[in-house]
Amino acid sequence: MAATVAKGDIDSDSTRPTDILIERAREKLIVALDVESIEAARELVHALGDEITFYKVGLGLQLAGGDTFARELKQQNRRVFLDYKYYDISETVKSAVARAAQMGIDFLTVHGVTEIMKGAVEGRGSSRMKILCVTILTSMDADDLAEMGVRSDISVEQLVVSRAVKAMEAGIDGVIASALEVEAIKKLTGKLMVVTPGIRREGSPTHDQKRVATPEEAVRAGADYLVVGRDITLSQNPREAAHDIIIRMARALGG
Repeated sequence: MAATVAKGDIDSDSTRPTDILIERAREKLIVALDVESIEAARELVHALGDEITFYKVGLGLQLAGGDTFARELKQQNRRVFLDYKYYDISETVKSAVARAAQMGIDFLTVHGVTEIMKGAVEGRGSSRMKILCVTILTSMDADDLAEMGVRSDISVEQLVVSRAVKAMEAGIDGVIASALEVEAIKKLTGKLMVVTPGIRREGSPTHDQKRVATPEEAVRAGADYLVVGRDITLSQNPREAAHDIIIRMARALGG
């Protein structure tokens, strides 16, 4: 489902999206700083400049100073998605989420059952931080679910949508899900935000990702935010790659 476009957002005489659509697309793009060190992350942010305003800091950087770097990004007026996938007893998750809220983090991931998700919501308090529930990693498929003991008659999409509904009922703001499940999630939950990783342009290596989509496919499916890592970070020119993805997203937003 494509986003609604206001009159005047598209120049009918040009294939180039308008500045309005480009800015809307830029706001929806999150670059994953899944690099080997804080210094490498810092250099990447510098290289991307004002092309990118939203960054994901994940487990790879956590013990290398990820928390401190997240604060540094916030001081630069960047938006930060702290992708630590908190998974523990409810009280522990509540405490961890409260600390992230105090840092001014914008998005935060949690993982687990309803009690854990409710603890996260309580820990967030009155802050504006959005809490996202992990559904099924985009690096996993039906074979991986079978290995985990999930019944063979339950598809990946069914499990993802089921977790999304549970998240909504627990008061969670959104979920992490592949573009393949976005339409089904939106159909059942309506307002639930969907953040979509596993994004690759045509012809790009999929690496360890199994449920992938192009930027255009994800936007047209109704994804609210796209998380892109290696298709940008491994590029010879990350800024150029990021700009290309933004333009693709903007065209899809324009319909």
